[in-house]
Formats: sequence, C-alpha cells, structure tokens
Amino acid sequence: MSDITRRDFIAASTGLAMTTAAAAQDGNGPAPSERLNVGLIGCGGQGTHHLRMLVRNPAVRVVGVCDIYQPRLEQAMKISKAPGFHEYRELLDLKGLDAVWIATPDHWHAKQVIDAMEAGRDVYCEKPVTKYWQEARDVHRARLRTRRVVQVGSQYCSRAIFHKARELIRDGRLGRLVWSQCSYSRNIRDGDWKYGVDLDAGPHNLDWKAFLGPAAWRPFDAERFFRWRKYWDYSGGITTDLFVHQLLPLAITLGSEFPSRVFGSGGVYFHKDRETPDTFLMTIEYPTEHAMLVVGSQANEQGLPTVIRGHEATMYLSGGSIEIRPEQPYSAGRTVEKIAVKDTADDIGAHHANFFDCVRRRDGNTNCNTELAYKVMVAVDLANKCWRTGKSLRFDAAKEEEIG
Repeated sequence: MSDITRRDFIAASTGLAMTTAAAAQDGNGPAPSERLNVGLIGCGGQGTHHLRMLVRNPAVRVVGVCDIYQPRLEQAMKISKAPGFHEYRELLDLKGLDAVWIATPDHWHAKQVIDAMEAGRDVYCEKPVTKYWQEARDVHRARLRTRRVVQVGSQYCSRAIFHKARELIRDGRLGRLVWSQCSYSRNIRDGDWKYGVDLDAGPHNLDWKAFLGPAAWRPFDAERFFRWRKYWDYSGGITTDLFVHQLLPLAITLGSEFPSRVFGSGGVYFHKDRETPDTFLMTIEYPTEHAMLVVGSQANEQGLPTVIRGHEATMYLSGGSIEIRPEQPYSAGRTVEKIAVKDTADDIGAHHANFFDCVRRRDGNTNCNTELAYKVMVAVDLANKCWRTGKSLRFDAAKEEEIG
C-alpha cells in the first residue's frame, strides 16, 4: 500500500468492520438469523480458494478477513467486500461472528484454533490440525471444554466412498483386519511447494515477526514466508501436508485409534532446496493388531493403491468404486464384489456443507473432528521424529504419551 500507512489501513479496516457487522442485520438472501457470519484468517492460496467459495454461498456472509501480508489482505478485501484486519484477535472480537476459517501456516494453527474457540467461535481449520501431536491434544481438549464445532480441512473425509467402506467393514465383509496401505505422491515439474515469491515483499508490507510467531527467530527471508512448507520451523512436511489426506479418511473407514508404534524413513533425495524429506515411508501399528504402510514422494507420482486387507477378503478403493476380493480359503460361494459409490464432485464443497450443517445443529461430530485429527496427528508427528532419530517410537494410548 503506497498511499496510506499500515496503522491508517488497520484503523480504516476496523471502522469498516463496524459498518459490516451492522449491515449483517439486513442483507439479501436468507433471513439474517439463518445466515452464518464468517471470517477468514490467512489469505494465501488455499485461504483465497476457500474465500471465493464462501462469497458464492448465499447462506454465508463474510464479515472480515485477516492477513499479515498487505497485498494478500487487500486482495481478500476486494473479493469479499469485507473489512480487513492485521491482528487475528481483532477479527475474533467482531460482534455477531459465528465461525472462522483458518488457513495459516501449520505452526500457528494450535494457538489460533484455541483462541477462536475461547472467543466463542466455531472453526474450520486447514489440515493438519496442528504441527505437533501435543498441540492436537490441547485443541481437542479445548473443543470439549468450549463445546465449539471444529472441522479440520481434509476434504476427503466428506467423500461417500470412505463412509460406505466403513459400513462394509463393520458388516464383517473382510473378516478380521490385518494390514492396509495407502500413499500420496506427486511430481510437479518446477518442484512441489515452490510457490511464487513476491520480490517486493519486505518489512514495509509484511509483518515478519507476526509470521514467525511461536517459531524460532530468524532474519527476514521471503523464501521462508512464501514457501514455508519446505521448512521444519513452520511445517511437518510431506507427512502432515499430504499423508493426512489419506490417513484421516482411512481412520474413518477403519475406526480411529492411537498408534501403538510408528516408524518413519526417507530423505531429501531429489529436491535439494528444502529441509523436509521429498520421499517418505512410514509404518503404523495399532493396538487392535492392525498395521498400515504409508508411502509418498514429491519426485514421482506413481504411488500405491489404497488397499485394506482382512483375513477373509481384501478391499480396494479407487475413485468412486469399491472392490472386495475374497481370500482363497474363503472363496467358496463368494465372488468378487464391485460396488459403485455415487460421490461428490466437489470434495471441499461437501466438507464446507458438513461443517455448516454441524454448526447449525450444534453437533461437534464433524466429518473430520478434533478427536480423529488428534489420533492421526500422533502417528505423523511420531513418524517425523523417527526420521530424525532413526528409531521407532511407541505411544501409550491410556496415558496419551510417548514411551521412551
């Protein structure tokens, strides 16, 4: 912003916020009592995608947006025609605010989600729910205490195929579960997470201290701000950004539980511009005597199919279909079953809809709730620690603590 100072900008935005909050009483569309007033914290690429969906939703009114990088904040204000805030707490204090979307770097999630719940707001938070498993525990306990509605933004959890697979498994179609596999791999020509860097970014329009927040202090580095997923200070890397997209819906399918033992390995094999591994393999063992293999790469997109193996049959999940193949000893009288599942064409839209429905019904059991996210976060966080130490790690579910 070249013609006003940041302080002037924030003051003007706060004044606009009051006007917008008042206008929320007599807008068009559904009756005011039926429309949800929402705000957005974090107006980067993913946050802006959510914002464009929200402004098109006639049952929603965007009443505020927040970012510490002024160009992004200006853009979000233009898209939403809503006031802008530099401090997220000012957005949380907006009168009449029902819910907030949080699309900030991972290292900020825990504090912002808990602050939002403490302020009486429901929350849609981009995955992962937090950076470390202890933070996920704190978020879950805060949700139980405040009785707010929280949806973690792993949209595959709202796909019908995983809920149908859960029904089939609970009906005993596979027999006792043995082990499963899944993966998330991709191969982007210019390198995964190499988002564009604004060469004009600097202290005049980017609040570097606010970006670092709970992370370690470092001198200003635009690379770290725009490509934060490559650095351990702000991200859990491939496990928390990609693997959770497979592990969360599979936890719905299989039944969510804490891991009993985890191991993670891999390395920075191809993309030498980052700290976090570009190739990762992890195994998870569960107390129910079921194991899972999860693999992925950011330098090759040929992953593994999603397969759930039982003692009596094996289930294959792909696209909108489920296939169950009986094991040889149990094949008498059984044939391969192919089940087509009518699924949503818009995963994120379905995930938004589930959140809104739960908010209106005051139902904390969203498709990706904090308990589910907490249990999966334990597995991926321990896998990252394993990668650093070269050792497997155990977890005590009863005490909710690492062993050793």
